[in-house]
Amino acid sequence: MQMLEKAQEMLKKHTLCNNCLGRQFALLGYMLNNKTRGEAIKLALTMESHQRALQGDRAGLSLMKTIAANGDFPMAVELLRKLKKRAGKARECFLCEGRFKVSHQLVDESIEQLQNFEYNTFLVGIELPTEVEEKEDEFKAQFEVKHGESMRNEFSRDLGKKLSQVTQKATEYKKPDVVVLVNPFTEQVRLQVNPLCIMGRYKKLARGIPQSKWLCPECRGEGCAKCSWMGKLYPESVEEIISKPTLQKTLGDTAVFHAAGREDIDARMLGQGRPFIIEVKKPRKRYINPRSLTREINRMADGKVKVLGLKIAGREMIRKLKRAEAAQKIYKVTIKFNRNIHNEELKTLEKVLANRVIRQQTPQRVLHRRANRIREKHIYTTKIKRLGPNRVEMRIHCQGGLYIKELVTGDSGRTNPSVTTIIDAKATPSELDVLNVIVRGY
Repeated sequence: MQMLEKAQEMLKKHTLCNNCLGRQFALLGYMLNNKTRGEAIKLALTMESHQRALQGDRAGLSLMKTIAANGDFPMAVELLRKLKKRAGKARECFLCEGRFKVSHQLVDESIEQLQNFEYNTFLVGIELPTEVEEKEDEFKAQFEVKHGESMRNEFSRDLGKKLSQVTQKATEYKKPDVVVLVNPFTEQVRLQVNPLCIMGRYKKLARGIPQSKWLCPECRGEGCAKCSWMGKLYPESVEEIISKPTLQKTLGDTAVFHAAGREDIDARMLGQGRPFIIEVKKPRKRYINPRSLTREINRMADGKVKVLGLKIAGREMIRKLKRAEAAQKIYKVTIKFNRNIHNEELKTLEKVLANRVIRQQTPQRVLHRRANRIREKHIYTTKIKRLGPNRVEMRIHCQGGLYIKELVTGDSGRTNPSVTTIIDAKATPSELDVLNVIVRGY
């Protein structure tokens, strides 16, 4: 069946606006939008029907009435009037129910919401009722449409072009700053603002600060007598120290803190710092100066935490950061023994803990949040410095995930070997510092 014949059959059975008729032949022609394509098809059919009507062909007059009513085409209506024939009352489009007529209103609503956010790129996403999409699929099957496109595609392209013209912003399909979600049938518009990710490294210069916020187990953040009505176990955390000024700068709703592993609450993070990413949800300010943010975080941290090397990152960096949790690390731990230790014993300790695989069953202190299993972690080198008759400083270069405190104590035999078993003396860690987190390419 030829294009005009198929269009005629469609209009005989259903009322179709210019957009919906033209969309069935969207892949035919060039430099035309579907509305113009639909108008062109109706114009051709109207001219043909007029010619046939003038020749006394009753079928031509019937076709003209179909185009006037089911096509809502002004020329066909006017020709019928000139021929002193009545045109049927135009009906609502069978497929879109007249929704293309409200596109300008949807654009206006989108612009009003977008004004609250900074963005460079956007994408329009269309939400359609299931019954509308099913109706369109059935229509295409009924008329064997082979050169058409979906209503979703047309709405997205049409609204995207209009928004781009008004805002002078670019459409981006892979990683837009904001997605404008539009439902033409409910006339609802909502924004999906993609997060802003800021990466860098942090140093924790004071002990007694957890990396992340610890909610009170009793009230889960509501506040109770056990947590002094704070809703958390510690007054502050690295996460909160970094998040607060970041949210103030970006005007974001919330922030999610990601890091390459974590140090104990009583351990410092020194050296080059630990890699982290702060993921700001729904930022209203996206164009921030990383240097200015660095200064503000460090000022508010008051010497307890220091950030460095801040820069804007893509969200894919979060996955890379998570994979870096097992990166190599260098620790320094101060150890106290329950007796005086000889130099030969320290040499033996250095030798045994060099190029050695350590088997660790999940430490008792973290069993409440970690699976109980045995992990094997590699120690590359160990260096020991005497601090006193029964005190030493031990530096360990090892695979990430090794529990250093348990390496010292042995954790009742759950870590093997350990400093306690090698020296045959009770060893207690007093101060622990992370000196370096080695992550290539970060």
